[in-house]
Amino acid sequence: MKRRDFITLLGGAAAWPLAAQAQQPMPAIGYLSPSTAPASAHLVKAFRQGLGETGYVEGRNVAIEYRWADGQNDRLPALAAELAARHVAVIAATRGDTTARAAKAATATATIPIVFVSASDPVTGGLVASLNRPGGNLTGVTRFSAELMPKRLQILSEVAADATVIDLLVNPTGAITVSSTKELETVAHSLGRRIRVHTAIDRGDIETAFAQLKQLRAGALLIMADAYFGGQGEWIGALTLRDAIPALFSARNFAAGGGLLSYDSSESDAYRQIGNYVGRILKGEKPAELPVMLPTKFELVSISRPPRRSASPCRCRSSAAPTR
Repeated sequence: MKRRDFITLLGGAAAWPLAAQAQQPMPAIGYLSPSTAPASAHLVKAFRQGLGETGYVEGRNVAIEYRWADGQNDRLPALAAELAARHVAVIAATRGDTTARAAKAATATATIPIVFVSASDPVTGGLVASLNRPGGNLTGVTRFSAELMPKRLQILSEVAADATVIDLLVNPTGAITVSSTKELETVAHSLGRRIRVHTAIDRGDIETAFAQLKQLRAGALLIMADAYFGGQGEWIGALTLRDAIPALFSARNFAAGGGLLSYDSSESDAYRQIGNYVGRILKGEKPAELPVMLPTKFELVSISRPPRRSASPCRCRSSAAPTR
């Protein structure tokens, strides 16, 4: 072999590791949501921000595969199974416990880590063994949104001081709907009020409930924290504005649609936190050893005028508020 050919061969061999590294596929994250892409744009932005804090940028060194159930929770198990079959590196299970349970079931025989956003206590819900040491392949953020329902009732009672009856809209399929409703009835009694319950599982049911509320001349409406309702928050807010019903909900987009008040922990901050956790897991940390994070920021969002019949959007303000 000629000397020049030998040197050329050596140079090519030295470049092999670099070429192999460049051809390696970037890790893929599964993003599972019961909502729609347009309704979740601000949350995806916060999620990407959290990823960026750990050095990951979508399209540069990580890919994100999105799966949207478009408000149909019964699609979540199949979408979660699809992500598991594609062997994504991590699944971000968003907007509540139903999504997390679907992801957990889909990865029961796999080792794919799951980072969730839970609306309630993930220990009681069976997602993790404990908050400090979750165990298994799940960790994430709990917003304790359901546990804030008594506080929301208290705020609404102060705003709608003349309403002796507080109407309550609930999703009857929710895991803690029955227990939360009983708790709210007790709190309402202590405030000298009475709870009147309306149930809904889809948009048709919600429209029927609002027809009933109008007929009953409802003086105040409290909406139970629920992932499906959250995805419809802006539309539900517009309905309360249309029918001039003072109402309070957990989702911030409810106030954006014209609802009187929303109160909850910061949703955007929760999604930034799970993005950060996903990035840390991609770097090698174990979900079993990452404690479930608790909310630190709370927001009371209100429209700047009393509800009246109007189709125009509201101007909102946000302020930190205590949990108790």
